[in-house]
Amino acid sequence: MLRWFLIFSVLDFGAWGAPTIVSREEWGARSLTCKARLTLPVAYVITDQLAGMECQEPNSCGQKLRGLQSHSVYTKGWCDVAYNFLVGNDGRVYEGVGWDVQGMHSQGYNNISLGLAFFGNEIGSSPSPAALSAAEDLIFYAIKKGHLSPRYIQPLLLKEESCLVPQQPVMPRKDCPNIITRSTWEARQTHCPTMSLPAKYVIIIHTAGATCNVSMDCQIRVRDIQSYHIDVMNFCDIGYHFLVGQDGGVYEGVGWHIQGSHTYGYNDIGLGIAFIGNFVEKPPNAAGLVH
Repeated sequence: MLRWFLIFSVLDFGAWGAPTIVSREEWGARSLTCKARLTLPVAYVITDQLAGMECQEPNSCGQKLRGLQSHSVYTKGWCDVAYNFLVGNDGRVYEGVGWDVQGMHSQGYNNISLGLAFFGNEIGSSPSPAALSAAEDLIFYAIKKGHLSPRYIQPLLLKEESCLVPQQPVMPRKDCPNIITRSTWEARQTHCPTMSLPAKYVIIIHTAGATCNVSMDCQIRVRDIQSYHIDVMNFCDIGYHFLVGQDGGVYEGVGWHIQGSHTYGYNDIGLGIAFIGNFVEKPPNAAGLVH
């Protein structure tokens, strides 16, 4: 499943009205039997993207959701669908377990977050502008009505235990990006402070230097960046948790558990992800952005 990181600018909550929500009754859901309640307002929003549920209008989307509910209850053994709300590619918001009930989407966050899932788009494609707009309206409405804290955080989570181990044939390849480990790019050995997880923020920046389009060149660039950060900037290691090349590779910097040196005031609470290159005038290419 793909995680989406949504960043919205809060200008005027009064400008947003109530979003159009397709109720459980309207999409044909079974009766809600979940008992665990949320304590409102919650502090987190967790977003997900569901693959294999393509639909473009309410009838077909409702059918997909009924199938998802049956799978969640009878195969997974859950009390209902895992999410509080689901956002269709048709631009409609479909009620999951709703505002007041805990979802089953993210271990450690279910009792303190709202879970939103995008569905209906083709596999490998992004949610439609209508879907993203609907999610934005829903989040602003949740803040306005006291369901979600105005200072909410949207952490970037992974469902797998680790993306740094070889993928098993039964695991879908898209679940984890292609991460090139430190040993592969011949990183220098260092000892840096550890980081308290889960991180509260994801900081996305660029290295502001030369870019690279093939793996061997990117490995050289990452080694050069590490040496510059250690020998010139006096950092304990390369400043980023991960670096993304124009070759489509994700290069392990200090990794998941070590503090970076990327953004003053956020190094102990944020994951720093840097695109290799200078992207002031144009964005990274598709190979880099997809990861």
